[in-house]
Amino acid sequence: MEYGCASCGVTFNLLNTGYLYVKGSREIPRIFSQAMPFRKGYAISFSSEAKLIELVETLLSSIGEEILEGNIMPSLNQYFPVYPLGEIAVRIQNYKIVDMIQSTDFTSFFQPIISLKDDRVFAYESLLRDPKGRISPGDLFEVAHNAGMHSLLDQKARETAIRTRSAKIQDGIKSFINFLPSTIYNPEFCLKHTFHNVKKYNVNPDDLVFEVVETEKIIDIDHLKEIFRVYKREGIQVALDDFGSGHSTLDVLIRLVPDYVKVDRSKIMYCDQDAENQEYLRELVRISKELDIAVLAEGIERQEELAFCRDIGMNLAQGYFLGRPQSEPEIFSSSMV
Repeated sequence: MEYGCASCGVTFNLLNTGYLYVKGSREIPRIFSQAMPFRKGYAISFSSEAKLIELVETLLSSIGEEILEGNIMPSLNQYFPVYPLGEIAVRIQNYKIVDMIQSTDFTSFFQPIISLKDDRVFAYESLLRDPKGRISPGDLFEVAHNAGMHSLLDQKARETAIRTRSAKIQDGIKSFINFLPSTIYNPEFCLKHTFHNVKKYNVNPDDLVFEVVETEKIIDIDHLKEIFRVYKREGIQVALDDFGSGHSTLDVLIRLVPDYVKVDRSKIMYCDQDAENQEYLRELVRISKELDIAVLAEGIERQEELAFCRDIGMNLAQGYFLGRPQSEPEIFSSSMV
């Protein structure tokens, strides 16, 4: 295996022969007589992929995945990180997808974001896609999360968005790029790769907006504030995504003060008819104006929703009514609105 960051830079290989290293339980020698003491744990040899799968399944059923960590390795004389054994099992069971995550040069699709002031394209959201169409983005990220590889996939998604925009989107049009805050353990270290790619592909930092995937739930506000600080220091803007769903509150908005807040579809759907959502949206617009935050309505699917959002003073809009994600940036016509 390669040496690198345990979350992003170490390649996982499914071996036919080698050793399963496990730590976390003294019960292992009782279960496997051939287990050898090794580095505060045990090494168990295997001679086929089927035997490796059997070893992992036996350990998980006998002891449980909560306390076990380990890895698979070709020999006992090299560096290797350890992961929860449950994640190792997911990597083995979904190795084709794991290999796809590690080796694929992904591409981006682009969904337009429209200014409600002049009906022009303000930005495109970059959405990760497999260029061969082998798997949906949702399934890809689900396997990555369960396999403990979401940091690697998130990093690759950021690089893909930067690379593809450099070839397809003109300067002055912004790119909104998703990121998972839980994958950025140390912003000063974890974001170096992203900033390197901004320079590598000659992208103007002012044309980039990195948006928190809010569905993850914001738990550590101070950590996210530090991530925002590092992005902004590099001249990059930040946004909160899916705002109004889950744990996102107006207090979170006030504490973080992003450059943009993207309002979740649940608050936009039939907002022209829903009095409760209308009250929420008006208050959000009021507070955002006080904090100099631009408000973006997500999931616009009806003319009436668009009209209401424009009337109450929202700045931007996005949704299938305005344009679906496409492999090439869609040319927007103001006649659509």
